[in-house]
Parts: sequence; structure tokens; C-alpha cells
Amino acid sequence: METRRFGDTDLHPGVIGFGAWGIGGAAMAGGTAIGWRDTDDATSLAALRRARECGVSFYDTADFYGLGRSERLIGEAFGNDRSVIVATKVGHRLAPDGTIALDYSRAHIQGACEESLRRLRRDAIDYYQLHSAKVAHLEQGECVEAMETLRAQGKIRWWGISLNTFNPWPEAEYMMAHRLGHGFQLALNLLNQRARALAATAAGRGYGVIVRMPLQFGLLAGAFDGSTTFPRGDHRSFRLPADLIRRLDTELAAAWAMPGARGMSKTALALGFCVSVPGVSTVIPGIRTPEQAEANTKGVGRLPGPLVRDLCELYDTRFAALAPIIESAG
Repeated sequence: METRRFGDTDLHPGVIGFGAWGIGGAAMAGGTAIGWRDTDDATSLAALRRARECGVSFYDTADFYGLGRSERLIGEAFGNDRSVIVATKVGHRLAPDGTIALDYSRAHIQGACEESLRRLRRDAIDYYQLHSAKVAHLEQGECVEAMETLRAQGKIRWWGISLNTFNPWPEAEYMMAHRLGHGFQLALNLLNQRARALAATAAGRGYGVIVRMPLQFGLLAGAFDGSTTFPRGDHRSFRLPADLIRRLDTELAAAWAMPGARGMSKTALALGFCVSVPGVSTVIPGIRTPEQAEANTKGVGRLPGPLVRDLCELYDTRFAALAPIIESAG
């Protein structure tokens, strides 16, 4: 698998990584689904190990995924194996009433880091991310100080921020203007290209770029149709209602029918597009089974330049108008 340098760091992830939200399984915060369809740990461990066999070296998780379950599984699969790059996140926790609380305080970040290290069975986190922090949190400063302290202590190696799905620019611009951190995680796919220019801008300033949601929760892999439903503990139950799936499937027919895309699987086209966007370091499709590990790595690589340009033009002229509909679903 092709590897790329992650910004100005010494990390060199493969172009396809492992998005580990799904292996956290179903989870709830109050009445809000914060997980996926439940899975068993044996299958998750098999997926992690099969991905490694397929050349995946970068594994992205968060302490909130499965409320620690995802981190624990990565720790069980790889421990302190230094050939594996582990990225995790901090800043979300459950409030006393069970709802989601955002906490970027120095005390929380330092304590949460210790817990993540324990679950991951590692002596240092390769890349630690502020989970959806806002400009106000960065300006307040405790979270920045905490990350720099953890780095000085050797508990994390590099750090950055996981940006807002639909408006990633404010926090990215603040980080770049103040030369904070070392990378960004951003949402990018055929249907959501708002961060396309940001990837190139950030890379040009020495930041690594992780692309999440490259398959739009499985929609761009052709996994669903209008009859698909999701259980209550799966966040897709409100993010991918049947009417939205039907609408987007109809619109996406234009992408699948492009001359340059013929003969290519939907997964390979969707992931290949993200891999081909200038500035991208690694792309992290969600993986929950060994079969998905294989499907998300087999035959995936850079797309021909003309096809990439056509897919960008298709977004600019057609898909961009769908952004408010997708955003309204969460």
C-alpha cells in the first residue's frame, strides 16, 4: 500500500486506514444513538488483524467510541506494536444525566489520556485529537496547554483536531494562524466536498490530513436501498432515513455512470476519489468485519486525473445543492 508522510511529522500512514468507530458497537447517550449496529468482539478483532494483513497501518478511534470499547479492542489486537500508528480523540464524555458533554478542560484531557493509554496498552499515543473542539475552546487555551504538556511528557507524539463535518474552516484557520498542532481530520467524500480546498491548504502549511466519512456511513459503498432500516442504537437510524437514501441513490447514478468509473466498484471509486484529493495523507473508511477490511483495500488507489476532475465538477454543479439536505439529517 502507498504510504504518505503525515504533514511535518515522522508518521507515514498508508493511504487507507481503519476507522474504528463501528467496532465500538451500539451505544447511547441519553436518548441519542452514538454508536453503530452492535457487533461481537471476535469479529472486530478479526477485522483489525485482517486489515493489518492487507497493509493497513493507521487506526483511528476515540475514547467515546463504544465508551472505550473501540480503544480496548485496538489495544487487544496490537498492544504496543510500533509498526501500527494509533490515533485517538478526547473531549466527549457522558454527563451525570447520561447525555453528551463536551469537556476540553486540562484536567479532563490529562485524565482521559491516561485512560486511553491503559485501554490501548501503549506507552504513547501516536496522534491525539481534540474531538470537535470549537474556536472558543482553542482561544480559552486549556486544551492547547494540555496537549502540549502531554507531548512534553512523552504521552502523545503529535496532536491535532477532528474538525466539524460541515464547516471545518474556522477551527482549521485558527490552528494554522497560531501554528498549533500537527494535523486535521475532516469529512470528505463524493457528496461532501466542502473541505476539498482545505486539504490542500493544510498540507501546504505542513499539516497532516485524515479523511473521515469517505463512504458516507456505507451509502457510497452501495450497501443500502430504500428499504434499509437501522436499530435504535445505531446513529444511522436518524442520519440515513429511507427517503434520504432513495434521494441520494438516484443522484449518485451520475457518478457511477461516468465513463472513467465503469468497471470499478462503488467502494473503489469513492475511496479512490478521496485518496486522489491533493493534500490528503490517509483515508479512514469504517471497518467492522474482515470482509470490509478486504473490500476497502483491494484495488483502491489514485484515480485518473480526468475522472477526479469530473467528480469534482459533478459535485460543484449538482451534489453541492444536496448539502443542506444531508446536513439536516445530522
